[in-house]
Amino acid sequence: MRASILRLPLIISLSLLLGGCGWFSSEETDEFVGLSTEEQFYRRALEQLNSQNFRGSIATYQALESRFPFGRFAAQAQIEIVYAYYRNSDSEAARAAADRFIRLHPDNENIDYAYYMKGLSSFTDDRGLINRFIPIDPTKRDPGRASESFSDFSQLLALYPDSPYSADARARMVFLRNNLAAYEIHVANYYLDRRAYVAAQRRGQYVVENFQGTPAVADGVAIMVECYLRLGLNDLADTSLTLLRENYPDHASINNDGEFIIRTEITNPSLLYTVSFGLIGNNRIEPPLAPNTRPLNSGSAQIIETQTRSAPERRSWFSILTFGIFN
Repeated sequence: MRASILRLPLIISLSLLLGGCGWFSSEETDEFVGLSTEEQFYRRALEQLNSQNFRGSIATYQALESRFPFGRFAAQAQIEIVYAYYRNSDSEAARAAADRFIRLHPDNENIDYAYYMKGLSSFTDDRGLINRFIPIDPTKRDPGRASESFSDFSQLLALYPDSPYSADARARMVFLRNNLAAYEIHVANYYLDRRAYVAAQRRGQYVVENFQGTPAVADGVAIMVECYLRLGLNDLADTSLTLLRENYPDHASINNDGEFIIRTEITNPSLLYTVSFGLIGNNRIEPPLAPNTRPLNSGSAQIIETQTRSAPERRSWFSILTFGIFN
């Protein structure tokens, strides 16, 4: 009698489990009613994809692969589900599906398309309802996705330069490279506004060295000039200014006389302004930033000259012995 009582909870649990499995099976059967062969599943998924029922096509492609993992439509279903994920605005799933296809079918004729869709998924990862109504500068966003997309497209061009997707990938890489360079300029300006001149100079130099051909190079050189001037490195400032004049004579930081225009205002990240989200206080000040004028001679010569002028006169032994009472 006691053994029967102990078995009762186990029997009830198994009944509920089996009943639940039967419920899910009947629901899945109702969704794919009339589909029995692999070709029927594939045609249903393709019809859903063409009618822009992307969520339904994803479910059908998944059902096809689970029932016929080694069928003749399995590889095609795996590459088409990448596009279905992409159109369903599921960028992470699209990238994962593309990676899986590349790993399972490295010799497939659609392998270049998988690389292209992988890069395209990261390229358009910032699509969303908010971005449709609120203009957001893409160059101020986190560059992580843009870097991933650029890397994926460059891999496509390296492996399959004659792919029909190469031209579009190359054009998108130019756009991404310009955005990545502009992002570095935003960061450099951030440091410059906060008087972190060494960090700002390094960002500007990084743009000049790694993003040649982009519009941001001129801004990078201008930032280098200003940082060198503020740090008192006048020789380096002259070299950078010469480079700016010769290559970008119409840059906004150069006036009509060819002189460099130094900023007179910087950001003052005060606590009140930050806490009030810019509603209280002013975030612009005009501090005496220095050095923005160049000395007539080198800094070391100035120091020696100043020390020479301010050096005390030599005292006599008599003055020293009398503690300065008698000279």
